[in-house]
Amino acid sequence: MPKHVDPDARRRHVVDALFRVVVREGLQRTSLRAVADEAQLNIGSLRHYFAGQQDLMRFAMQSMLDRVESRLLEHVERIGDLGSRPRPERLRLAAGFLAELLPLDEHRRAEVTVFLDFNTAARSNPAFGDLSRQTAEGTGKLVRRVLIRLDAAGALRPGLDIGIETERLTALLDGLSFRAVLHPEILNPRTCADVLFAHLDDLSMPAGTPGSAH
Repeated sequence: MPKHVDPDARRRHVVDALFRVVVREGLQRTSLRAVADEAQLNIGSLRHYFAGQQDLMRFAMQSMLDRVESRLLEHVERIGDLGSRPRPERLRLAAGFLAELLPLDEHRRAEVTVFLDFNTAARSNPAFGDLSRQTAEGTGKLVRRVLIRLDAAGALRPGLDIGIETERLTALLDGLSFRAVLHPEILNPRTCADVLFAHLDDLSMPAGTPGSAH
């Protein structure tokens, strides 16, 4: 009898192998053969997922988006109602949520590497423009949503322009990701997380201010 293959498990196996190759070789130099060898599969098995280089690159990017979205949904469940929590915990939860976009461990470093390589390719290849734009818009909407929730919980300083602060925080996340992937010896994961928290703390309502909790 033919061996039963769990398609979800196979997909995760292929994605993990793909990400490892991308981190080593770069997305644009990653071939079907290299991914097949890394996954210890024959190349025909990979044709179920992509037929060539362009499909492979889109698959990598979509897989990255799916992984990040899954983790963010888990974080949303843990955050709950920010308004009922002490100020330091609000900031810690918000920072932890946004830190899912930063290369703070091996898995997230691979995802950010895919993100950077894909968007570099999208600059000159219109076939990737839709996913690249979707990612940029999604990040901005996510950041805005976090800031709105913090503001509604009374955790932000009065008078902040949420639109401007969304762009500032999004640019900070992009910059930290870029530097940490390109120069991990200069910007390590701990410093990335500390910079993000410091930025949110700078936007927050100081403890003891009327309207702030604890």
